[in-house]
Amino acid sequence: MSDVAVEYIELGLRLGRHVDGLVDSYYGPAEIKERTDAEELRDPSSLAGDAARLRESLDGLEEQRRNWLEAQLSGLETFARKLAGEELSFEDEVERCYGIRPVRTPESEFEDAHRELDAILPGGGSIEERYRAWREEDAIPAEHLEDVVGRMATELSARTAGAVGLPAGETVDFEYVGDKPWAAFNYYLGGLKSRVSVNTDLGMTPDFVMHLVAHETYPGHHVEHAWKEHELLVERGQVEESIVLIPTPQSIISEGIAEVGMEVVLGDQQQELTASFVSSTGVNYDAEVSRRASEAREPLGRVGVNAAFLMHVDGSTVDEAREYVMRWALTSEKRAANIVNFITDPMWRSYASTYHDGYGLCNEFVAGDAGRFKRLLIEQFTPADLR
Repeated sequence: MSDVAVEYIELGLRLGRHVDGLVDSYYGPAEIKERTDAEELRDPSSLAGDAARLRESLDGLEEQRRNWLEAQLSGLETFARKLAGEELSFEDEVERCYGIRPVRTPESEFEDAHRELDAILPGGGSIEERYRAWREEDAIPAEHLEDVVGRMATELSARTAGAVGLPAGETVDFEYVGDKPWAAFNYYLGGLKSRVSVNTDLGMTPDFVMHLVAHETYPGHHVEHAWKEHELLVERGQVEESIVLIPTPQSIISEGIAEVGMEVVLGDQQQELTASFVSSTGVNYDAEVSRRASEAREPLGRVGVNAAFLMHVDGSTVDEAREYVMRWALTSEKRAANIVNFITDPMWRSYASTYHDGYGLCNEFVAGDAGRFKRLLIEQFTPADLR
């Protein structure tokens, strides 16, 4: 283990003691965590100084690794300075943590998406009613969810293995939970193993479940973590890969991988496969309508970023942001409230743009090529590298 990598892990673990969830996962040497957990809590301003100092000590490392660590440390320094009370604009916070400056989406793009969806979605009633029926209400019955998720994961695993391979011995276990603020969460445990929690309190439509499984498992977060553990930690001894830290460029690359991976593995077969998995559940699912609606709704995935601008730049209230999300994302009040809770959480408020911007970065780099997608899974890239 290099001293720099150990110090980087220590810094991440020390910051993680201040904010629950900052350390997404850690599966490195137990003695490092035991040592940092036993320390007195370090002041965030001191940790910001540690990050700045460590950034100046990366000479001698291979260029790609040095660039990656420098970008990671910039994110950690920014978050530590925020914790210490330093004022940063919302745009500066996002850019310094994740490597890309966020932008607002013109509402005219949402209006265009609404018009397209209005022409695509069947049934009577308003566009809001028909969209919510397609996106939120025609859910897979709870008693079928575990079976559908399991069969989807099995198929996606086989297709991922065919496209980019899988490390020998990797596994994913699912658990079904309730009373959570998210739909699903991947807990990477190390040893090529993930535990994915699925929230059964939320109604999940077929397309949403397929996206969820692909994003969290194959070829998404689980596959990325497993390949990087195998290639970078085990084969090359780059112990810094044993910690996953949220407010860093690592996150935007990871979300981009999880978003673009399903397209690489499934191509244009997503809806047909989804239909085969839910055919016996009693769900009303039209593959062609879902394909066209999924394409048309793409701009609506950026409404949450606009809502973050409203709150953190324009000074809008929680109620105003919730109404904005309901209007433009066509969501129910409950889902809009979940989005607003996410963008007001101190840990997650700057995270909303990572999905869209990460997808854009990774999609342009991959350009539909499985070999380039495999590079994302086994190499340390920063947003600047991909640009």
